[in-house]
Amino acid sequence: MPSCAVFYYRDGCHLCEELASVLHRCWPDYAAAMEWRDVDERAEWRDTHGLSVPVLMLDNQIVCSLRPDIRRIEQYFGPMVNPV
Repeated sequence: MPSCAVFYYRDGCHLCEELASVLHRCWPDYAAAMEWRDVDERAEWRDTHGLSVPVLMLDNQIVCSLRPDIRRIEQYFGPMVNPV
């Protein structure tokens, strides 16, 4: 697993719910271990990622935003445990 996995989201965001669902279903161990940050909790998170949530960052690099990028996520997490 990457040393630092962070998921930026916003409550009530359907795109955030979609990506979170994919992560929990397809890579449950990684989803459980990553840090989940609501962008509206801190101004710097909102300023940086507020217009592009959801954002999945691994080792301080954006892996995907707005929509799941399964191929890109697999490069970090490996094959899906439970395919979509």
